[in-house]
Amino acid sequence: MHSGHIDLPMYEMLLRAELVIADISTGNPNALYELGVRHALKPFSTIIMKESKGKLHFDLNHTNTFTYDHLGEDIGASEARRAIQDLTSLINEVLAHQRPDSPVYTFIPRLIQPRMSEEQIEALLQKSEESEEQFAYMLESAEAALHSDQFDAAITNFAAAAQVRPNDTYITQRLALSTYKSQKPTKIAALINALKIINELTPAESNDPETLGITGAIHKRIWQVTQDPAELELAIKYYGRGFDIRRDYYTGENQAICLDYRAELETDPVEQSYYRVSARKTREELEAILNDIIMSPNFTERSDQKWVLASMAQVLFGLGKKMEALQFEQRFFDYQASNHLAQWVIDTFNASKEDVLRLTKSPQYASDQKS
Repeated sequence: MHSGHIDLPMYEMLLRAELVIADISTGNPNALYELGVRHALKPFSTIIMKESKGKLHFDLNHTNTFTYDHLGEDIGASEARRAIQDLTSLINEVLAHQRPDSPVYTFIPRLIQPRMSEEQIEALLQKSEESEEQFAYMLESAEAALHSDQFDAAITNFAAAAQVRPNDTYITQRLALSTYKSQKPTKIAALINALKIINELTPAESNDPETLGITGAIHKRIWQVTQDPAELELAIKYYGRGFDIRRDYYTGENQAICLDYRAELETDPVEQSYYRVSARKTREELEAILNDIIMSPNFTERSDQKWVLASMAQVLFGLGKKMEALQFEQRFFDYQASNHLAQWVIDTFNASKEDVLRLTKSPQYASDQKS
């Protein structure tokens, strides 16, 4: 029921809870980490449970574990009744006797449990909540500014948030995005500054499509300003990495257009044909990927609907499927009208569309130029 960051209430409950039950059947790293925190904070009143056939990680294989049988798609009624009865008995015993069940306190018997009075805990929580609220305000202000094309305000607030959480990947990505969109003090200076920011995430080694997409976008725009072919090669490298590793549609769409740019630079017809065919093959793969996303039952629940629709339109324009592309373009603009997208989103779409039509020598581009 908590609307902000989960860290604060999670740690508070792990410290104060009379009883914690951790089901580690799926090996969820978060659950295992929180179990470790609980074991460090409390010597007793922690129960571990798992599916009987599930793997028990090495560090826990000497710890008492409550098991249950998982029968295919669900747990059978008789097994559920058995598990409820046995788990109830175990809970009652754990709460009544308070014997150490934490391996930390078992193997370090003289370790003293952290103790704080209720007043101290409340004071600490109050201070933490105030800090969380301030951080949340900075982040919300930054997102609102970015949505409204107020890039200076977005940079100020994302930079302030980065001071609070300097290793937060998302904040670094948003700060880099806001910086290159600002075009200040000059377009090239903004791009160089954004590149310095995103390089903190070591994109050459990253598998994060957002990091790779932003890095590719910066290098593409540096190439557009400087016409340095090395920058275009870097854009293709980072976009290609995002598409090859994650089959990410955004990086794939941009890889295709950068391959078309590369073809334009070639004087050798064979090399030129290679890059154009590569761009087309990428778009054909993207059409299938995007179609699966759009046809999935949960598509309307996705937060990236606008980007999916925009990418599908661009891909279809690039493949020469004009009528289908126009349908997705209209869906994208309908989404924009009902959700009030930022102007930079619209501008980016229109600029990409013009480039795709020109680069793929679309008849629509020629007719648009005449009109």
